[in-house]
Amino acid sequence: MASTLDRTMNSMTFSHPILTLEDAKRFEEGLFCGDEAKEWQAMTKAGRAVGEAVVADFGEVGRFPNAPCVLVLAGKGHNGGDALLAAKAILENNLAACADIWLLFGERELRPLAARAYRELVHAAPGRVRLVSRYESLIESYDVALDGVFGFQFRPPLTTLLTEVFARLNSHPIRFRAAVDLPSGLGDGGVLRADFTYATGSVKAPAVDAANASAVGRLRYLDLGFFKKGSKGRADGPSSAEDNAEHCPYLVDRVLTPEVLTPFRCLRNPQSDKRTYCHVFIIGGSRSYPGAVLMSALAAARSGIGLITVFVPESLVAVCAARLPEAIWVGWPETPAGGLALEGLYLLRERMDRADALLLGPGVAREPETLALMVDIVKTATVPLVIDADALQPEVVRVGSAPRVLTPHAGEFSRIAGSVGLMNFSRETKAVTVLKGPLTRISDGLAVYHSCFGGPVLARGGSGDVLAGLIGGLLAQSPKEPLEAACRGVVWQGIAADLLARNQGQVAVQTTQILDYLAAALRNEGP
Repeated sequence: MASTLDRTMNSMTFSHPILTLEDAKRFEEGLFCGDEAKEWQAMTKAGRAVGEAVVADFGEVGRFPNAPCVLVLAGKGHNGGDALLAAKAILENNLAACADIWLLFGERELRPLAARAYRELVHAAPGRVRLVSRYESLIESYDVALDGVFGFQFRPPLTTLLTEVFARLNSHPIRFRAAVDLPSGLGDGGVLRADFTYATGSVKAPAVDAANASAVGRLRYLDLGFFKKGSKGRADGPSSAEDNAEHCPYLVDRVLTPEVLTPFRCLRNPQSDKRTYCHVFIIGGSRSYPGAVLMSALAAARSGIGLITVFVPESLVAVCAARLPEAIWVGWPETPAGGLALEGLYLLRERMDRADALLLGPGVAREPETLALMVDIVKTATVPLVIDADALQPEVVRVGSAPRVLTPHAGEFSRIAGSVGLMNFSRETKAVTVLKGPLTRISDGLAVYHSCFGGPVLARGGSGDVLAGLIGGLLAQSPKEPLEAACRGVVWQGIAADLLARNQGQVAVQTTQILDYLAAALRNEGP
């Protein structure tokens, strides 16, 4: 098995390290070496990225206002500068926008780059920027609040005054609350809560700590190019972390980037045919859950796969084939309750030489006979597997030797892993585990990869079935790379979900609508 260092270095193309606060401090010191010109360059890039991301993510609330009113909460240092430049980006692109600026420690306390950012904001939007100095000066409500009070070097406790101010701001009418890097006061009971937290340049460990989730809200990673290979000495930015390896610890916690989709953003071989793009088998469905296996098959059909064969209870074939005629539908003998019967195993065995990967579990329910069938399939499988839904049972996931991707939510993970943590469980089972949740985490036993894509739009029935089908199709196309297939599927679905939410909101949508945004996600139209 490859070392953690080798594995994480190989994954640098689609993930970046998540840094502890101490590592982040050393990292930035090594990256900028005290050069204010480089720091200003990075601050300008960060501010613009935050401003653009806020406007895009506001789409999940509604249309961005024609005349938005922005509140900027700025501290003394770089985070304050980032927030001020984010406001500048918003005001420059919307001539009817206005901003209230609250410099919580006063203008005289601004450090040089933050002071420069403040001057640039005032100069860019003359007459549209108002300086406020106390809570009573705020207007009744704001469309956007930008929190740049404290950076990642904040250490609790908050002063009594700031605790009171933050408490009042937490209840102030604000439609969209954005924090730069980390919510101010994180680690203190008086934290300033965010709807979205924008990690600029690198992700700091407290942002992915489940204990901080309610304060962080949605996490977005804004890649500023700090980890790009070969960027040392570029005129457009600071030298990269890879060129200064001693300042970039290759930690086991990593954040996924959209670059994981790069192989699917290239032209395909014009001499190819359907066999070029492989064949995935899906085994699932029951009379109790007929829709799950269909959603998996629909997702697999959007994965770029060449061929799909779906094994379902005989009574489901006609209706499923009408919805997805591109797939080969094979009727499987049913149990009296409408599940997959053991006697149908011959149907799979006589076709197994055609399969490049198997997906097991969507909609199978928990009949003992069907679960025994799942055990038999996994025990004898010779191609990689995705195991999902009710097939995620201890007796299923721990048999056989074929590579596998497991896709549990929190409850299913508890069922198969007990008290064992994600990375240790993946190491024990030699599986790639996709632990679905508000911040989905993927582990191969050597590292943990965090996905910041998706959100509450995925918090509905069927989203797991769509993900399983997507990963199944991707695994068939790259059977020797189960980790990459899992990460790619999670990011692809997440970006598509973000696009759906930005276009139609988080509420009045259906899970299968995500499928219609997969193409846009591949065409660089996502975060």
